[in-house]
Amino acid sequence: MKANKNKVTIPLDRLPALWPQALKNAAVGAVLHPASVSADLTHASDVLKSHDGNLFRLKALFGPQHGYLGQTQDNMIEWQSFNHPQWGIPIYSLYGANREPTAEMLKGLDVLLVDMQDVGARYYTFIWTLYLCMRACEKAGVHVVVLERPNPIDSVTTEGPVLDLEYKSFVGLHPIQVRHGKTIGQLAEQFKREAFPSCALTVLPMEGHDPRDYFEATGLPWVLPSPNMPTVDTTVVYPGMCLLEATNLSEGRGTTKPFEIFGAAYIDARDLCGKLNRLGLPGAHFREAHFQPTFHKFHGQLCGGAQIHVLDRKAFLPWRTALEILKLIRADYPDFRWKEPPYEYEAKKLPIEVLIGGPVTGVFP
Repeated sequence: MKANKNKVTIPLDRLPALWPQALKNAAVGAVLHPASVSADLTHASDVLKSHDGNLFRLKALFGPQHGYLGQTQDNMIEWQSFNHPQWGIPIYSLYGANREPTAEMLKGLDVLLVDMQDVGARYYTFIWTLYLCMRACEKAGVHVVVLERPNPIDSVTTEGPVLDLEYKSFVGLHPIQVRHGKTIGQLAEQFKREAFPSCALTVLPMEGHDPRDYFEATGLPWVLPSPNMPTVDTTVVYPGMCLLEATNLSEGRGTTKPFEIFGAAYIDARDLCGKLNRLGLPGAHFREAHFQPTFHKFHGQLCGGAQIHVLDRKAFLPWRTALEILKLIRADYPDFRWKEPPYEYEAKKLPIEVLIGGPVTGVFP
């Protein structure tokens, strides 16, 4: 497939020009997922393999939550390591028995390359896989190379509280805001500066990137980085609507519009949308929606709720919007409940608290 002329050029598409001379012929492992693609939709593993023996020696692959192949549909479904069927090299799971690379996984590697598409929200676990990789590589003396990619919801705007480390979990291991306003490379640099000063880190840059842009402006193809992140529109609402994972509301899993569609079997769609639209939340309109999830919460049951239509992305505030939704439903629907632990390997604190990154009473008195 021929590459399009894009505004943004990602480092995966110019590795020979960017690869550090000091790392030439290094033994490399790579942390990838299905959205690790070039501008012409070639998977990063194939791009790396094409440079095997020239720039470096590809020795291992690693995958985060949802699987190296993107095969695990839901949260908290672990997957097991396996060998690449053609190349015979190991593909290590970093969402199973280990979420941090072990010394054995890193043995013989000079470099761990990380190329993953993030979505701009603290809860999205790929940045914490990066964090744990940096921690492990600092201990093992392995150089980390991060291939920069755009933050799809701009790398300027921030929203939501900073994580309280008393509430750290696999959806938050370092004090950043919910909508963090950074690219994955900028986060890597922050993690080095604030947590892993001895980690050898190189961030390979993009060309032509405007930090104010949403993903469509880059001209790059969107590939869903996880099964319930199908479109850029999903990423726009996700920094707020992910909070619904911590409730007995459906966040739209099992529909074609996860995080944009939400509700429950106990919700009156017309009543809810009327009340939400009267709040005048910036950039948002709530349209009545009825849906029957094909899996997950309320599987096979008719739910009432809403679809969020974001009319103005620059005005829209996903964190504030989600808080107002939850406050209204808590007040008006007695069947509403917070979910109980466990959630993302946290067995004691409420899921809503690990998502907020602090006590629930600080946001929902």
